[in-house]
Formats: sequence, C-alpha cells, structure tokens
Amino acid sequence: MKQWNHLEAFLLDGHLEIDNNRSERSIKPFVSGRKNWMFSNTLRGARGSAIMYSVVETV
Repeated sequence: MKQWNHLEAFLLDGHLEIDNNRSERSIKPFVSGRKNWMFSNTLRGARGSAIMYSVVETV
C-alpha cells in the first residue's frame, strides 16, 4: 500500500519501465572487475560508487 502512488505513476506514464534491466545492463562493465569493488568495502564507498555510476549512465 505504501508504494501505490508509484504504481499509479507507472501505469499513467508510458515512458516508465516496469523493471531496471536496461540500467543494470548499462553498468555491468563498471562492476565486472575486482578493482571496481575496491572502494565499496564501506557503506559510504558503496553509496558513492552508486551515485557516480548513476551520473555516468544518465549523462
């Protein structure tokens, strides 16, 4: 019930996708190596990596 507004937005806007497969495929090259996880050993590092990858993929 807490997500009902998001569900309605998805149903009303044809541009919204039902899953995030496209975004997961687009960041796969970034996460495919061991060195990519070097700064993700803390919550802060993982959050920073997620922000960076999001910016890179949306530009």
